[in-house]
Amino acid sequence: MINYNTFKQLLFKLDPESAHYLSEIFLSGANICPNAYNIMTNSNFIAHDSLKQELFGKTFLNPVGLGAGFDKNATIIRGMSSLGFGFSEIGTITPIAQDGNPKPRLFRHIEEESLQNAMGFNNDGLHKIKKRLENIYPYTTPIGVNIGKNKTTSENDAIKDYTKLISELHTLGDYIVINISSPNTPGLRDLQNETFIKELFKKAKGLTSKPILLKIAPDMSEQQAVDLTSMAVEHGADGIIATNTSIDYTLVGKPYDIGGISGAVIKEKSFKIFEAVAKELYGKTALISVGGIDSAEEAYKRIKAGASLVQVLSSLIFKGPSFVKDINLGLIEMLHNNGFQNITDAIGSDRK
Repeated sequence: MINYNTFKQLLFKLDPESAHYLSEIFLSGANICPNAYNIMTNSNFIAHDSLKQELFGKTFLNPVGLGAGFDKNATIIRGMSSLGFGFSEIGTITPIAQDGNPKPRLFRHIEEESLQNAMGFNNDGLHKIKKRLENIYPYTTPIGVNIGKNKTTSENDAIKDYTKLISELHTLGDYIVINISSPNTPGLRDLQNETFIKELFKKAKGLTSKPILLKIAPDMSEQQAVDLTSMAVEHGADGIIATNTSIDYTLVGKPYDIGGISGAVIKEKSFKIFEAVAKELYGKTALISVGGIDSAEEAYKRIKAGASLVQVLSSLIFKGPSFVKDINLGLIEMLHNNGFQNITDAIGSDRK
């Protein structure tokens, strides 16, 4: 196969959204010719006893998942597992299909190995995505369903969007993620408040027995993050995902004035928030860490801090298709070197 660094030079000559579209076309081929992608799966997917764990009533063969935002429309679930992901999170899905924000809306910061996106929940909508999930679920690896409100939905009516999505999709995924932390939908982050979360989880828990997680933004104080997530767990959240993209534009040398930043530059900010939340909630709820994870060492750091699972997205674009495999092989080695028989022994070991 062509060396990825060579291929990346060609890919990066395209604008980021066009490059993503081409990648999506390639990975969606697994839906048509799954046998042709078995070679990739056999090469990339690491299923080792030391990485296997039970969570949310499902078996996770490895802890590295695809973060929401890459497979917005549930078109490449098979393709992503051929890259080695132990689970995939699709979305963000809104009740009504929407085009998202005007283009250009996705930008690379190549030297910083980071992205800046202002996509705005562009997706095919509940009806189409539900049909796709019906054709693939249950799948061999767990599927998370990330949901959000439509841009035109007012804050007062936002809860109706979330409850509609939960009621329609809860049987077609293994966990659900409440996304109120994207910076690209006006007013969305304003929903990160006690009144909304309390009401939402009260209604959501009456609709499904599936785990419901809350995803938070990194652009808050550690105490705000702790207060918000603790309150969410108190009112029924089954887990916390920390963190979404950042609107701290000082993180990159030449920022654009829209969207959220992901990738290597948010590593410190994301971990700082995750660490604060983990100090408070480890052992009380499931924790998933995402944001700036660009190596096996960084993934292991998050696991020892209390993350049962980690998610990557931007780093995959800069590191290439063997990235997930490299993380999992590195985790196996580090678990062995630290005398851990299984990843569950390492999870939260820095908290004990």
